Amino acid sequence: MHFLFEKKGDCTHYFSMRPFSTAIYERASLAIPGGVNSPVRAAKGLLPVPLIVEKGKGAKVWDVDGHSYIDYCMSWGALILGHADPGICSLVSQRMEQGSSFGIATRGEVELAEEIQKRVPSMEKVRLVSSGTEATMTALRLARAYTGRSKFVKFIGHYHGHADPFLVRAGSGASFATSRGVPNATVQETIALPFNDFSVLRSLFASPVASEIAAVILEPVAANMGVVPPHPDLLQFLREETKRIGALLIFDEVITGFRLSLQGAQGVFQIDPDLTCLGKIIGGGFPLAAVGGKREILDLLSPLGDVYQAGTLSGNPVAVAAGLATLKAIALPGFYEELERKSKRLALPIQEAIDRYKLPATLQRVGSLLTLFLGQKEVRSEEEAKACDFPLFARLFQRLFSRGIYIPPSPNEAWFVSAAHSDEEIDRTVAEVVDFLML
Repeated sequence: MHFLFEKKGDCTHYFSMRPFSTAIYERASLAIPGGVNSPVRAAKGLLPVPLIVEKGKGAKVWDVDGHSYIDYCMSWGALILGHADPGICSLVSQRMEQGSSFGIATRGEVELAEEIQKRVPSMEKVRLVSSGTEATMTALRLARAYTGRSKFVKFIGHYHGHADPFLVRAGSGASFATSRGVPNATVQETIALPFNDFSVLRSLFASPVASEIAAVILEPVAANMGVVPPHPDLLQFLREETKRIGALLIFDEVITGFRLSLQGAQGVFQIDPDLTCLGKIIGGGFPLAAVGGKREILDLLSPLGDVYQAGTLSGNPVAVAAGLATLKAIALPGFYEELERKSKRLALPIQEAIDRYKLPATLQRVGSLLTLFLGQKEVRSEEEAKACDFPLFARLFQRLFSRGIYIPPSPNEAWFVSAAHSDEEIDRTVAEVVDFLML
């Protein structure tokens, strides 16, 4: 049996069916809603059976049927060193032999918090949690407690986890929930605005509502609607305006933290937020995240203050060991320069082909984050991102998949380059993408 993928004007591509993947997915569908534990993994509309991974090493993963794929998902950015990095594996193994979980304070979590403090100066104190959603929930609760206000601003297309206040879209004069089970009353304090739109922001900050805003939260580089950088003046504008109206500025650096630099996006753009949320890379592939910021704000958390937050697995020693190993590796001289070289090697030839042949597409990149948008020449907002050509992306995804290259299964996600990607793997990817664009 074979999969059949068709593209007008091109030959028909076949590749071997994956019987073990199919069998496992059928079992999963009976035990797990949709057969997956996070929706995007289903590759809905792209594959009849999702990728079901058996193992990973370096820049590659292998499915349960033994097929290998060059991976540009990299656990959605967490694996900046690649799969099964020897340094991480060694420290995690040692830690496991000493105990994997205590629900009691450990030295390692102190060391990780100190490493984060040292690398990101705005994070004067740090609270470790287990997921990015927990980090953003806690940041919002802190902002509301610190300011005594309830409203907050987020940008349409920016993802801050699946907590109720963040699952919101702008309506006609009000906000509304984007998920069933979230009461509209919960999101009435959320102000959802288009990204990179100064006129809307200026109008809001000049209105009486400004005095009710506790915080503005954003991804300093949007990566959950595809890679969309901020307008050059946006972050500084938000820093100045939030200070003026007495609100806090929260950077959700769950993706950009330690990916764009040792100081994250705030180091690249030289902006000092009040609160920062980290995740992905600081766990080295394990469930770990953090919220940190100004001392007087973080000290509101219990047991010092009366802002409640807790977690049995917060600061899990195994995750902390993986995080410490990762931060040690990325702090080595030349790490980010080499990651940038690899990212350019992937991105520049693709963009050159787009420009040379005047194709309706664009590759947007910030550091080792990139997205190939098909059907649009520039993307500055979610509205433009959603207008991209999904059928064309589906054919690209399927073509690459059939040739052993795995990109995130959504046209509105970031591709992640890791230190483990070889020049040969990158060049092979470039050749396949350019060949597709030329069809």
